[in-house]
Amino acid sequence: MLATRPVRKKRWFNYAFWFILPAFVLYSAFVIAPTASAVWLSFTSWDGISDDIRYIGFSNFIEIWHSTRVHNALKNTLLITIALVVLENVLAIILAMLVDKVRWFRNIFRSVFYFPVLMSGIVMGFIWVIILNYNFGVVNQFLDKIGLSAWKMDWLGDPKMALISIIFSTVWKAAGYYMVIYLAGIQGIPQELTEAASIDGANGWQQFRYITFPLLASAMTVCVMLSMIGSLKIFDQIAVMTDGGPGFATETLTYIIYKVGFGELRQGFGTALAIVLFLITLIFSLIQIKVLRKREVQY
Repeated sequence: MLATRPVRKKRWFNYAFWFILPAFVLYSAFVIAPTASAVWLSFTSWDGISDDIRYIGFSNFIEIWHSTRVHNALKNTLLITIALVVLENVLAIILAMLVDKVRWFRNIFRSVFYFPVLMSGIVMGFIWVIILNYNFGVVNQFLDKIGLSAWKMDWLGDPKMALISIIFSTVWKAAGYYMVIYLAGIQGIPQELTEAASIDGANGWQQFRYITFPLLASAMTVCVMLSMIGSLKIFDQIAVMTDGGPGFATETLTYIIYKVGFGELRQGFGTALAIVLFLITLIFSLIQIKVLRKREVQY
């Protein structure tokens, strides 16, 4: 009996190997190999077209370290990330609480709040370009109607407002997605806890602060992580709404990677920027997981 166990174990490993092999081959071809190629290209001056690929060492990374344009893009990326992570999650929790409490037309409200998520970033960008247009946009026309014409501005042409406009439109699009996750978390909280707190005299805010919010920690870990990663690689909205402008006011790391790699034909430098963005995302993700996991409560 004991002699047959190693044989069965070996046979099981053989079966597992052949099942895993196709997926591993595809993963190697489409993930591992391109990643290794990108690391190599980040040390070259390749233009993306010619066969001339010259090794230049750490020159691309040194240029990144000293480039004011990259520094500005990094600052914009971090500002957008912080703003989106906070605003998207706060709004998503509020929407989830409202949808959970509403008695009539609950499914309609869920659909309305989730609808923007179904649109692509390109479509959403074009919609907000029209809404924020200086001459015929809804926002400026509304300000005219209520007698606040002095508040009219070129929302996407003003360097101070362009980044805020992108943040606002992105929150509008993404909050519904995180609302669904928070709503699932809220509905998973045992009803007995809130009923007991209500009997003890806790008001709505106290119930949220001491029961609902702590028990949403696992959902918050997922939402904050997804929101952060999505914010760090934001591209569609900027490409459509501002093209990185006015000037370089709304350029982010992902957008400058695209502009440098395909517009200026500096694939080596663009790839080095992509490596830097990957490392930033990895570091932030590890820190967030470590911090947010400590808040999670088992019940």
